[in-house]
Parts: sequence; structure tokens; C-alpha cells
Amino acid sequence: MNFLLHHMFLLGFSDNIEDMDSWVFMGLLFLLGCWCCCFFFNNNKKVEKKFHGIIPKGSLGWPLLGETLEFIASGYTSQPVAFMDKRKTLYGEVFKTHILGTPIIVSTDPEVNKVVLQNHGNVFIPAYPKSIRILLGEFSILQMNGNLQKKLHALVGGFLRSPQFKSRITKDIENSVKPTLSTWQDMDLILVQEETKKITFPILVKVLMSIGPGQDLDFLKKEFEEFIKGLICLPIKFPGTRLYKSLKAKGKLLKVVKKIVEERKIAMERSDEKGNIEDVVDLLLREYGEANEMQSLPLDFISDNIIEMMIPGEETVPTAMTLAVKFLSDCPVALKQMTEENMELKRQKTESREDYNWTDYMSLRFTQNVISETLRMANIINAVWRKAIKDVEIKGKLIPQGWCVLASFTSVHMDKENYDNPYQFDPWRWEKTGGASVNNCTFTPFGGGQRLCPGLDLSRLEISIFLHHLVTTYQWTAEKDEIVYFPTVKMRRKLPTRVKATQTQPPP
Repeated sequence: MNFLLHHMFLLGFSDNIEDMDSWVFMGLLFLLGCWCCCFFFNNNKKVEKKFHGIIPKGSLGWPLLGETLEFIASGYTSQPVAFMDKRKTLYGEVFKTHILGTPIIVSTDPEVNKVVLQNHGNVFIPAYPKSIRILLGEFSILQMNGNLQKKLHALVGGFLRSPQFKSRITKDIENSVKPTLSTWQDMDLILVQEETKKITFPILVKVLMSIGPGQDLDFLKKEFEEFIKGLICLPIKFPGTRLYKSLKAKGKLLKVVKKIVEERKIAMERSDEKGNIEDVVDLLLREYGEANEMQSLPLDFISDNIIEMMIPGEETVPTAMTLAVKFLSDCPVALKQMTEENMELKRQKTESREDYNWTDYMSLRFTQNVISETLRMANIINAVWRKAIKDVEIKGKLIPQGWCVLASFTSVHMDKENYDNPYQFDPWRWEKTGGASVNNCTFTPFGGGQRLCPGLDLSRLEISIFLHHLVTTYQWTAEKDEIVYFPTVKMRRKLPTRVKATQTQPPP
């Protein structure tokens, strides 16, 4: 009884037994929930008759609430997959539940996850919370399907891997990393998770639109911070709500970005010669001018996608940088080995007086192992959501049409069957396996299949450059902090840290 009262209180109900309105309303919810459970049970039986497989076992939990409260609570503990592990023990690696208002099938099986990721479009389509769908809009890359999604993904991925891009982006990242780090030693206490955004956001905006430091960049950062706060929120658009404020911020962003796109388009039309592709706006406008499916789309398509592509610079990459600092702070042996590796590279570059290039940073083997281990332990993209557009059977398990599937990457990364001592930061584990591979279905920090992040190498490069200049130029002391895994991975206190310049120089 106390358990029920507690959860009613969390939902906004009074804990006063005499409050009959609350109890009547709760009773109606209970009846509705029972009806939903019966509906899904009967529907599941009909589907099972069409196939040889069985719909995964599990529990739909409380009426309407499902098992949401326990799911969220596990994200605030040091065992983020406790919710998954408990049900995996009871029902197997693939099970059904009801979270965030949706009946859902959860997969902690790497092979099932691989099938879900690869069978995109013809069997599974993206399925994300309503607030995300509203904010990102009808032209969202995240929700795009079919040939247009493949085309856009290949275009951006090809541009980010091109030799011309690689030859100049390293210097751009260095020019963002070094000045920002130099300010840290003058501050009594920094919040690493906030300060790293000052590195990554300008880099990504330059890659997307060739905008450098100044008023435009400051405006974009300010409005983007307001915009992104609403990605996970109640889908209510009344004035004063989080979603309403975020939509207003997106309107301001669109105005600036659309102006840049239109001016660039006019300049491109006036020019007889096709110059080099300098950024993603150039890339998309060049493709927009060709005779293909993009030509039928409004110009807002490009502006919307540019805004969506800013997300890694504000959230995912700075979080990965912060977590690397956290884990290295807690593992002095790993920090020492990585510092020695990076000091050797610095010594070589000092002697040769050559500039660093992309390959120099990416060839730092132990540093790459540290990055891989950071991504494994605190997967920034902890899962993907898909919806089955038809009944499908995978490894003898049925996923009914219309049901959502949550492919959990974190569960796979923290499974002792895949990694020894999974909760221990151990970058040396990657030496035994020959390094991380995007083709390994047990390591998916950047997703997989047709939606494998096209900027994964760029992200690794940014983190590598940041760590190189941090460990070879500075020393730091991080205060105790904890990782929070819901709704996204972040540090509870943003990792308060004191930084000072080191006196160590590369040996002659």
C-alpha cells in the first residue's frame, strides 16, 4: 500500500486517503491499463499463430506507468543497466516491457541489435519521443527514411572522410583546443563538461557553415543551448513550457541559418565555376542544384538539417571528452602511459618542426584505446529506438507490427559475457582484441548499419587532439563526481576540476 501511495504522490496525486477525486481517477487509470494489457495479450496470441516464434516474455508493469519509474531510477545509479539485467535474468536477453508510455521490446542481444540496425527502412523505422519529433521537424535526419536518407548519409560521410577536409580540419581543431585550454589554468575551478563545449561547438559550426568566432557564433551557441534543452521534455507547447521555449529558440536559429544558406545559394548561382566544397552547406547546395530527389525539397530542408547536425558539438563529443578526463583521473596508471605516448609524439614534432596531421593523432594507439574504453563504459548513444512496420521474427523471437524496439548498446557494453570486469576502466583490454572495430556488434558507440554516425572519425580526432594537448601541457585534479545516465549521459556536477600548466618539457 505504501508503495502505491508513494508512486501516486510522484505523479501529482495527493497522499490523503480522503481525496476521493484522486482515487477515482486512479481507479479509471487502472481499468484502462487492464484493458490495454488484455488488448496486447490477445493481439500477441494472434500474431504468434502466424509465426513459429514466440513474443518475448516480460511484464507491462503498472497501468499506464508501466515500468517507467524503475527504468528511470536505474539511470541515476552506478549500475545503469540494472533495469535491463534484472529482466534479462528473468526473461532472457530479449524481453517486453512498458516504459515512457509505450509497450516496447528491449534487446540486450548484440546479434538481435545488429539485425535491427541493418534492417532499416523495409522492416524498422525510427521511433523517438514526441518532443524530439516536434523539435527536429519534418525534415529531420533522425526520422528520414529510404533513398534520401542513404544519399544524405553518404554525402556527409564522404565529405568528412575526404583528403581535402582532413588536411585542414586538424589545424582548425588545434586552433580551438589550445586557446581554450590556456584559459583553464587562469580559473580557480572549471566545469569540464561546460568548458569542453567551447571547444567542440565552434569546430562543428565551422565544418557546417564556415562561421568563425564573433557575434554570429555567440548567437548560435546561445540559442542552440536553449533549443536542445527541449529534446527530452513533455510534448506540451503552451507559452512558458520547455517545448515552447525550445521551439522559439529554433525559430531564431532557423532565421540565421536560412539567411546564410540563401546568400550562399545566390553566390553559387552567380559563379560560373564550381569551387572547392568548403563546408556542409556547400556540399548540400551543390547536391541541391543537381537533378535528383533533393531538388524537389524546399530550401528549409538544408537549414533544418544543419541545425540538427550541431547536436554532436553541444552534447556528445564534449561529454566524451569530459568522461575521458574523469576516467583518467581515477586511473593514474592509464594517465601515465597515455602521457608518455603523447609526450613522445610531441618530442618528435618539436625536433622535426613539422605540423601535426590527422594521422599523427589517430596513430596514438593507447590514446585510441582510452577513447574506446571511455565510449564503452559510458556510451553517449546508449540505445536506439525503432518501430516495426510489420511482424518480424529474429532468432525465434517475434516483434509484432507497431511495437517499438529498444536496442540497448549500454547493456551489451556492460555485459561480462562480452567484456571481462565490465565496470572496470581498462583501456588495455583493446590491445588484446586488436583495437575497437565498427564491424564488431558488441561495440557500437556510434550506432550501426545505415545510420552509423558519419562523423565518427572526426569525433575521435577531436577527442584525441584535446587529450594530447591536455596531458602534454597541463596537470589537473578533478573533484569527486558521478555519472548520470538518464535522460542522457552526463556528469552530475559537470566535473569540477583545477588545472595548472606543467613544467615538463619534451626531452631534447
